[in-house]
Amino acid sequence: MSTSETAERTYTVSGMTCSHCVAAVSEKVGAIAGAQDVAVDLDSGRLAVTGHVDDAAVRAAVEEAGYSLA
Repeated sequence: MSTSETAERTYTVSGMTCSHCVAAVSEKVGAIAGAQDVAVDLDSGRLAVTGHVDDAAVRAAVEEAGYSLA
């Protein structure tokens, strides 16, 4: 993959119940080096991350926000 290409990875976050939860996950995951775009859907728990990120870094960021990956 060249540096001009981006990848989108999707995850399912457990434990989110409100817009504050969405904001916390978005902030923590958005701070990961290589993350270009982060989208979190409260209803489905879907977390989509565009960019070049490591799964372990995403898991750590979600856990730091107080939630877990399903």
